[in-house]
Amino acid sequence: METLAIRIRRRSDDMGDRMQLASSSSKLTPISSVRRALVPMALLLLLLLLAAPARAAAVDDTPQRRRSLAGLDKGEVASLASGNPIVTGAMNDRLKSLTAAFSQQIGRELRYCIKDSDDEWNTAFNFSSDPTFLSNCMRSTDGDLPQRVCTAAEMKFYFGSFLDSNGRRNYVRPNKNCNLTSWIDGCEAGWACSAGNEQKIDLQDAVHFPSRTLDCQGCCAGFFCPHGLTCMIRTLRTTLPMQSITHHLLIIYLQIQYNVRAACPLGAYCPESTLNKSTGICDPYNYQPPPGKPNHTCGGADRWADVVSTDDVFCPAGFYCPSTIKKLSCSSGFYCRKGSTSQTKCFNKGSCKPNSANQDITIFGALLVGALSLVLLIIYNFSGQLLSNREKRQAKSREAAARHARETVVARERWKSAKDVAKKHAVGLQSSLSRTFSRKKTLRTHEPSSNSKAPVEPEQSSSKDSDDGNKKTNNLTDMMRSLEENPEKGEGFNVEVAGEKKKTKGRHAHTQSQIFKYAYGQIEKEKAMEQQNKNLTFSGVISMATEEDIKTRPRIEIAFKDLTLTLKGSKKKLLRSVTGKLMPGRVAAVMGPSGAGKTTFLSAIAGKATGCDTTGMILINGKMEPIRAYKKIIGFVPQDDIVHGNLTVQENLWFNARCRLSTDMSKADKVLVVERVIESLGLQAVRDSLVGTVEQRGISGGQRKRVNVGLEMVMEPSVLILDEPTSGLDSASSLLLLRALRREALEGVNISMVVHQPSYTLYKMFDDLILLAKGGLTVYHGPVKKVEEYFAGLGIVVPERVNPPDYYIDILEGIVKPNTSAAVNAKDLPLRWMLHNGYEVPRDMLQTASDAESSFRGGGGDHDTHGGDSGGQSIAGEVWGNVRDIVGQKKDEYDYNKSSENLSNRRTPGILRQYKYYLGRCGKQRLREARIQGVDYLILGLAGICLGTLAKVSDESFGALGYTYTVIAVSLLCKIGALRSFSLEKIHYWRERASGMSSLAYFLSKDTIDHFNTIIKPIVYLSMFYFFNNPRSSIWENYVILVALVYCVTGIGYTFAIFFQPSSAQLWSALLPVVLTLIATQQKDTFFANLCYTKWALEGFVIANAQRYSGVWLITRCGSLMKNGYDINDRILCIVVLAVNGVLFRCVAFFCMVIFQKH
Repeated sequence: METLAIRIRRRSDDMGDRMQLASSSSKLTPISSVRRALVPMALLLLLLLLAAPARAAAVDDTPQRRRSLAGLDKGEVASLASGNPIVTGAMNDRLKSLTAAFSQQIGRELRYCIKDSDDEWNTAFNFSSDPTFLSNCMRSTDGDLPQRVCTAAEMKFYFGSFLDSNGRRNYVRPNKNCNLTSWIDGCEAGWACSAGNEQKIDLQDAVHFPSRTLDCQGCCAGFFCPHGLTCMIRTLRTTLPMQSITHHLLIIYLQIQYNVRAACPLGAYCPESTLNKSTGICDPYNYQPPPGKPNHTCGGADRWADVVSTDDVFCPAGFYCPSTIKKLSCSSGFYCRKGSTSQTKCFNKGSCKPNSANQDITIFGALLVGALSLVLLIIYNFSGQLLSNREKRQAKSREAAARHARETVVARERWKSAKDVAKKHAVGLQSSLSRTFSRKKTLRTHEPSSNSKAPVEPEQSSSKDSDDGNKKTNNLTDMMRSLEENPEKGEGFNVEVAGEKKKTKGRHAHTQSQIFKYAYGQIEKEKAMEQQNKNLTFSGVISMATEEDIKTRPRIEIAFKDLTLTLKGSKKKLLRSVTGKLMPGRVAAVMGPSGAGKTTFLSAIAGKATGCDTTGMILINGKMEPIRAYKKIIGFVPQDDIVHGNLTVQENLWFNARCRLSTDMSKADKVLVVERVIESLGLQAVRDSLVGTVEQRGISGGQRKRVNVGLEMVMEPSVLILDEPTSGLDSASSLLLLRALRREALEGVNISMVVHQPSYTLYKMFDDLILLAKGGLTVYHGPVKKVEEYFAGLGIVVPERVNPPDYYIDILEGIVKPNTSAAVNAKDLPLRWMLHNGYEVPRDMLQTASDAESSFRGGGGDHDTHGGDSGGQSIAGEVWGNVRDIVGQKKDEYDYNKSSENLSNRRTPGILRQYKYYLGRCGKQRLREARIQGVDYLILGLAGICLGTLAKVSDESFGALGYTYTVIAVSLLCKIGALRSFSLEKIHYWRERASGMSSLAYFLSKDTIDHFNTIIKPIVYLSMFYFFNNPRSSIWENYVILVALVYCVTGIGYTFAIFFQPSSAQLWSALLPVVLTLIATQQKDTFFANLCYTKWALEGFVIANAQRYSGVWLITRCGSLMKNGYDINDRILCIVVLAVNGVLFRCVAFFCMVIFQKH
């Protein structure tokens, strides 16, 4: 036979299922149908009631226990049930299953603060571990608890009064039971009354108040009764209507069901209060018994509200409450926060004394910072060591290759010397033999000869010998030439089939040593050839003419006719009627006074003149083709030395060579190009030295200028344009630079440069001279050798010991007047040049001419009229014109950079390969900026210490204050760090982009390297803030949100760095987080607040922390989240929004980087 416990549990399970079905159906059916559904349940309970004595008899067969249940009153049944732990446990198990019937409704109403209603309510009201207070309350109320539970109307009235007062008072407005005329004991705090068994209570009634004035007494321990109501508050609203059922066991069941919903939640301490005679307050609560009523004792808890309103029912800090009526002290080695149901073990037991409210884990933060610093220090030192070791290996390999090349040259010279000695000995031997044979022949001629053909035979033999000698001589010449070219091989002949090309050795060089040997071997060979060319020997000329290894570049001839540039807005002419030609293989110097348009002229030739209307023709190799289509083989050296200061000389040159040379060229050939440029510019001694910045000293100014020129030389251009390359250089450096440029011209490069005050030696090294006057007019354009002859024809003779270009520029400046008898004015020189070459002369120039030839042509004064109009132009017109100039310039810059037409036949590396090159360069730059990164980490760690110490986590706001400061501090510091990625390298990017490099590869490489900071900076900050603040959320939850925040603000920093000037970018970076945080915290649930990234970051932090507050904290959590407009289910959404913001701001930054250029 089954035991009583098993049968009771089985019956209660069946009864619970039926009651749950009835409760869910009551939402959809009338009350009468629900009542009909309760009839089978009553019958089942009656059977259980009748079977109970028999099962009890099986357990205890004594006559005293054999009595009928029908003879017991409700108090006796309650006493029986309360004394039976099996019944109490069975009823408590059903409470958890019945909660599922209400979980959907709870989820709909409180979904913003309750993620899983079943789990949350099970955490708050699962009393299965210690249901003692249930038994005690059933015994003290004699089973009358259902008549003390508040109805829907009373609940609505109470919470309405509480919300209207914002929790500032602990009583409600007057009502039916508690008013000015009727104030019974049950109206006092901690007391409740019964409605009586005669009154029918409908708990679903949300309109009418029932009368509760009977049997008033204090609340049971573990329950709370509010001031101003005579009922017990339920924490859940049931859908099961209360019925008057005479079966006492069912009444006990419903009592348990309803009283659990009126009980204090777990984490609360709700004992029966005791009167403190010294203060007159019912401890541990803050209400007083009514005066004049000595029989009115202190009752139970008066209310359960948020912790800001009252924390009376919260288990105090330093204690833990396993049940709502039991409070235990926290042991040593453990800590207990407010509202704890169990004690938490400390990481370091020695740091937690008895009754500790929190643990001190700052030591772990310090250890983590130390470990992280050690790891970063190892990484940076190891990386720096890798870079230095790699440079040392390259230097050793390079020195070995150079030494091998020099030894080869010495061996070649020795071989030539030996060859010359052998030739001399051979010539001497041949002369001695010829003299000997000639004497013998003379003696033979005196003897009689019988054969007449004898004299002829030597001639024939000599002719044959001469033919054979010529063949041998040719073969010997080939052998000698082969030995000269490759003396290390020791081979005599190198037969080459006609039409077969030599295989380049560079393509077979794979290792570093092989590549350097090939490069330095070629360089030494070129030096030898240059020396032969200087000696002007016949063998040198032949070797230069027959050399097959000489590479020829595509030749570009640039011709221009009537080239005129006019600003689009103000209509100011920068160049006027410039006609001429720039030839490949020649070096042209552009000179003139300030404001003559020298740089504008070269920019127009290179296709970089922006914001101007260009008229006239520019022909490329005699064809009407856009010069922009040849930008991959056009080198433009700006006036400023735009070189990366945190890279070495070789790294700067090597990066440009890899990105701008053809992909068909082997690595060995690219190394050869770089080494040749370093050799020609005289940069061998500083090749491994950093270029230097303003803060860090590097190479000298002259060397920096040569590196600036070398960046364009390594891409082997066909057209090389230089803007004042000799400015700031001494005469020796200028001479070295010009010699290197002349070597480039020997390969067919079209070179033109702006030069200021060249020395006479430099002046004579130029092939052509372009002399411009103010206003962009041509004074002379032709060979340097004929410039003095031309000006002498105008009566302008250069005085002795005066540099000709300086004298001509002084005349154009008006400093010196021409020393000529003819009436030649400086303003007439451009006209004289046009008339000298037969060019078409503008009409306004004819009108101002003073000679007879200009008056012959005549003309109108359109330009003068325009000039007069512009002179009288209003200020608004000038402003509008300047705006149009700026807009036109931006448009032309964008068109130039986006042009994809390529007529140069050079295929440079694609985006992915350039991204790889950029990534390596950015990585080196970051490693060399380790000190700056370390300072960033140090400041971030100090901010974490300060904020973690000063803004301690508050249980009332779930640490919102500390997280607000965190969002502001991290946003500010990370934005400032992100500004350095782009703001300091704008001009470098503009130059690289103008040369055809990929903007996307540049941007992605910068962002990829900054991902290291995105990962490390949250660790540095949290290692301080988390261990000093010690919030309830886990460090991983905080880290994920902080990573998303850093990623977001880094994108914003990119936008500021690209769009603003550095000073303005820093100001915006400091101001924006504060303003957005104020908007997010003050303008809650508005459109503008949702646009602020700070709102989502703060919400993510608060939600992560709020999830750790359960049980007695439910009301506090829901109130705080509702007040701030947060949703506990939006944690993933917050992270996604921050990440999306980071991506969007990066897109905006890239758009600004591509569109906006320098003015």
